[in-house]
Amino acid sequence: MDRLDNTVRPYAWGSPTAIPHLLGVEPTGEPQAEMWMGAHPGAPSRTERGTLAEVIDADPERELGKKAVARFGPRLPFLLKILAAGAPLSLQVHPDLEQAREGYDAEERAGVPIDAPHRNYKDANHKPELVCALTEFDGLCGFREPARAAELLAGLGVDSLEPFVDLLGAHPGEAALREVLTAILSADRDEMARTVAEATAACARLGGDYAPYAGLAHHFPGDPGVIAAMLLNHVRLQPGEALFLGAGVPHAYLDGLGVEIMANSDNVLRCGLTPKHVDVPELLRVVRFEARDPGVLRPEAAPDGEEVYETPIDEFRLSRYVLAEGGTAHDLTRDTSQILLCTAGSVRAGEHELGPGQSVFVPAGEKAEISGAGTVFRATVRVWRIV
Repeated sequence: MDRLDNTVRPYAWGSPTAIPHLLGVEPTGEPQAEMWMGAHPGAPSRTERGTLAEVIDADPERELGKKAVARFGPRLPFLLKILAAGAPLSLQVHPDLEQAREGYDAEERAGVPIDAPHRNYKDANHKPELVCALTEFDGLCGFREPARAAELLAGLGVDSLEPFVDLLGAHPGEAALREVLTAILSADRDEMARTVAEATAACARLGGDYAPYAGLAHHFPGDPGVIAAMLLNHVRLQPGEALFLGAGVPHAYLDGLGVEIMANSDNVLRCGLTPKHVDVPELLRVVRFEARDPGVLRPEAAPDGEEVYETPIDEFRLSRYVLAEGGTAHDLTRDTSQILLCTAGSVRAGEHELGPGQSVFVPAGEKAEISGAGTVFRATVRVWRIV
């Protein structure tokens, strides 16, 4: 197995302290947003054999396993991250696999450069994702019931929001949510900025359920995404709880430290809370306008002490082991590759001693035994669903 040397991405929304504190190093003063573990071409992990991408390219079946290569091709199908949000991320959705392929092919035919700021699809893959909290973790996930969204907006007492309140009560759920989101994102920017300013003052005054939106407006004054965010469920995860974000589900991470795993894709369509491009027609094609519970996940017990975060996705499977001093070793050997990440304590993975934030790549079929006292997250694929 290979110890991983991982890149930390300094996105502006990152916490300056959370990842350094996890790793036990001094903060630099700069934001430290995400630490990537995997073979993504944007920042592949490094090993003594070369980058993980180079290692896999040299012998995909040896590293990933024959079943995984047959199902997903000669690439690691997931990307594992430690995510540290010190400020809100953009309000966004991800396409399903068919939408991603259609969108990517259309932009390729149109000759849109892959690095163009208005490009929507960087690849032809979907991007379902799962985030598991290491600290208290705030986020927005999925649409509220229209009646609850109407109540929240009406409670602000802002006259210019009354048309949205009326729309939410005038149509069945899906149509109401579609009309209101369309109206918010299509409104005159200057008029919407004034509405957001009034709503922000009301949120700050009222506090309680409105407090998260006052925080959003502090970071994104005048952004229509502040109002769009009020259509969504606010959720606060406790350590060990998780959220699964499937295709078309609008969401945003607001604050906290977590472990995130996703299909290996960069496809993001933004709804707001960002200075970046917002393609309203394409966004409306992808969003699923259905009110839903945020669906907080808690790990389910599996044999040998494994705790699994169940999702309907084949490209990744995330689980964890909470190891106690003096406990028996756990054999994690399997016929697909895996990444093991320590997030607390001190554990031994094969010949490697791991502390918080340290990780290893385990090739398919290689002996993988863990022991010690700490927490280990295990990232792999759903092998039993591969035929």
